[in-house]
Amino acid sequence: MSREDVVELLYIVAFSLFITGLHMLRGPRTAVRGNQIAAVGMAIAVVATLLQRQVGDWILIVVGVAIGTAVGVPAARSVKMTAMPQMVALFNGVGGGAVALISIVEFRASGGDLALRSLIPILFAAIIGSISFWGSNIAFLKLQEVMRRGIRTPKAINAGLLLIAVALAVIIAAGSDSELLFWLILVSAGALGVLAVVPIGGADMPVVISTLNAFTGLSAAAAGIALQNTALIVAGMLVGASGSILTKQMAEAMNRSIGNVFFAGVGAGGAAALAAPAGGGTARSTSAADVAIQLSYARLVVVVPGYGMAVAQAQRAVADLATELEKRGVEVLFAIHPVAGRMPGHMNVLLAEADVPYEKLKEMDDINGEFARTDVALIIGANDVTNPAARTVPDSPIYGMPILDVDKSSSVIVLKRSMNSGFAGIDNPLFYDPKTAMLFGDAKASVSDIVGEVQAL
Repeated sequence: MSREDVVELLYIVAFSLFITGLHMLRGPRTAVRGNQIAAVGMAIAVVATLLQRQVGDWILIVVGVAIGTAVGVPAARSVKMTAMPQMVALFNGVGGGAVALISIVEFRASGGDLALRSLIPILFAAIIGSISFWGSNIAFLKLQEVMRRGIRTPKAINAGLLLIAVALAVIIAAGSDSELLFWLILVSAGALGVLAVVPIGGADMPVVISTLNAFTGLSAAAAGIALQNTALIVAGMLVGASGSILTKQMAEAMNRSIGNVFFAGVGAGGAAALAAPAGGGTARSTSAADVAIQLSYARLVVVVPGYGMAVAQAQRAVADLATELEKRGVEVLFAIHPVAGRMPGHMNVLLAEADVPYEKLKEMDDINGEFARTDVALIIGANDVTNPAARTVPDSPIYGMPILDVDKSSSVIVLKRSMNSGFAGIDNPLFYDPKTAMLFGDAKASVSDIVGEVQAL
């Protein structure tokens, strides 16, 4: 068996492990093992790549691997779950940036004299990789709340930047070997990535992250075609396909198109002050003792987690509350909206971390029919995904978005720090509903107080 045959065999083993690992990510019980299996696949792919005859400077490769390990491992181990969306955005951006760098290196190394079958994928990888890198960095800044306000940019500017990048790519593909044109492609695509993500409101960040993830996968697959690297092609297509499917599912869950997400700029103008609805009404506050009584004598309690739970790291306290209520014969379920939190599956991961049984986590379509028989809906920092304005206010930016029907419950309790609006920056009339009571304070402290009161009953 030749060295080339060994390399191809190792690549087949590697992407088989990628597929197996991805399959196991469907549920929290197998997700950790799935990640480990995919990591083994990546290690095998790296070894296979290094076995090829045309490998370059080994010292640079070792230095690169050492730097990546020194940065990546501590960062991944120390990151808090609340900052996981930012970490995902950064890691995704690194992937897109790596592909963009590969494209320029390949173009320079060839002196622009590449066959079209390699040149076209390289140009595609340059455009999409650059968009993904810069767009992901903007997503990180917005999730980190370093960049709080969006800047509206005319759609014509974005369209013009894309047209420039494509036109330059066509010129190079037609025979130009100008390195300057290639750099201009990277610059125009990077500017498009920045300007496309800057106007987008925080409520849409899960869809943005998923879309950029798909972009990175597609650009990596294109680079794999140019480099004739089987593992890179398969891995890139897996990421691109899964990211595209997830993006479509989340957009459908919000009853919006991908174009609307990227061009409507929901919540981009910053948080608006919360005021009582036009018909009047006052928000009613409550205490942990009163909440404990309501919960303890309920038949069905539905917990609705949101980003406020993540910020307070209240998931374990919430799990303890569910356990205490179940000891008293109360049925406890968890309602998970597809875009709750700031990344896909954010709430699922947090609750799985707290050992909440997976069968108690109910998706929106499964739980909405249960709210009519729910005695108490306990909302923990989930503002926008419970906002009835999505059904009743035609001029609301979230109008038409499917929400969790918590307002159909007999009673609603909302845990919040204050009366400020959610990440989408819009009013929530649910807070003024006569059946709603507000428990103000840090979510973890509030839930812990409720647990203590339940135990004392």
